[in-house]
Amino acid sequence: MSGYIYLAVAITAEVIATTSMKALDGFNKPLPLLLVVVGYVISFWMLSLVVKTIPVGVAYAVWAGLGIVLVSIAAVFLYEQRLDLPAMLGMGLIVCGVVVIQMFSHSVAH
Repeated sequence: MSGYIYLAVAITAEVIATTSMKALDGFNKPLPLLLVVVGYVISFWMLSLVVKTIPVGVAYAVWAGLGIVLVSIAAVFLYEQRLDLPAMLGMGLIVCGVVVIQMFSHSVAH
């Protein structure tokens, strides 16, 4: 399996886990707790496979950056979080940074 497929799975699992944390209600709800624990286990397991083929700094930048953006988008829909202009601009810069890494960095494995 390609490192980028592992990375996509790691990001997806991390987004599910992080988004589920708000629903934990002080560890009183078992389904969100299961999603958090399983999501982070899968995410870190996949990330450990990613760094075999993608440099760790690049993998972490993409994982963290896209995770931030996707969790924020999920929170808009699931928790009615409102993002103001500075938050949206900042996330746009994160996405631009990931694109720059992918397109121009010589550290990225192709």
